[in-house]
Amino acid sequence: MLTILGVLLAIFFLGVVPWFFTNILTRGRYHYPDPNDGKTPTSYGLNFRWVEFPSTDGIPLRGWYIPAPGAARGTIIYCHGLNRTRVEMLPMAVFAHALGYDGLLFDFRHAGQSGGGVTTLGYQERFDVLGAVRFALAEEKAARPVVVWGVSMGAAAALMAAADSQEIAGVISDSTFLSFADTAKHHLKLFLHLPAFPIAYEVIYWCAWRGGFPASDFDLEKAVDRISPRPILFIAVEDDRRMPPSIAKALHARTTGQGKRILIVPGQRHGEGFNQAREPYEKAVKEFLESLGPGRP
Repeated sequence: MLTILGVLLAIFFLGVVPWFFTNILTRGRYHYPDPNDGKTPTSYGLNFRWVEFPSTDGIPLRGWYIPAPGAARGTIIYCHGLNRTRVEMLPMAVFAHALGYDGLLFDFRHAGQSGGGVTTLGYQERFDVLGAVRFALAEEKAARPVVVWGVSMGAAAALMAAADSQEIAGVISDSTFLSFADTAKHHLKLFLHLPAFPIAYEVIYWCAWRGGFPASDFDLEKAVDRISPRPILFIAVEDDRRMPPSIAKALHARTTGQGKRILIVPGQRHGEGFNQAREPYEKAVKEFLESLGPGRP
């Protein structure tokens, strides 16, 4: 009897629990409340228009296009985090608009007003970023250089997209992770106090299976190798337990080229560096964008 009970418990914790958890992670559509919920660029005095475009693998996406006041210095594609929408990036877009940049904010697949039935934590979302870049350049005739600015999952998608496209001149990567496997193991240990084996490996497998991607390819270290020597600004929050500064430091050290930069801002909340340390954050972004040079057609 005890043997049967042990087998049933093993099946439950090693099979049912990972299956259920990964279903919520990839198929759930939870929206984390944001202070800007219900607002649009108009709330900040900015002109904008709704736009629709497909990802490069055909997922319908929706967002806001915010033209720069006058001749643009470049274009920024904004990439929100997990369980967020484009509104998370609205304060960043307001700041960069004042610097003279066109902006495109959009909802990733399976988020906000975009289509799609699964979240892949940044892997397939890179196709959304590539679709946004293509739309901005082809349809909006957006100014170059094109910079992709992402937070957390959005930063992972931004790096993956930049690795695939030379159209992206630079990346602002705020609070990304090293690899999908590494972050899955880290979060299970951090929140559930579980060892990597065997549950983390099951979570990695089922997430990758549900998302239709090979887990071994979801590696941001490999991505920065392919992006180099194009410039990347890495940003991390000092006491972020989810994506600690050691990640940004490791990726920064791996990146080649004279344009790489890193900023560690004070604070604790994951992905909240812009809100928690606005002055040094804005200064670093402004200097990074200026280093890319003036806009051109």
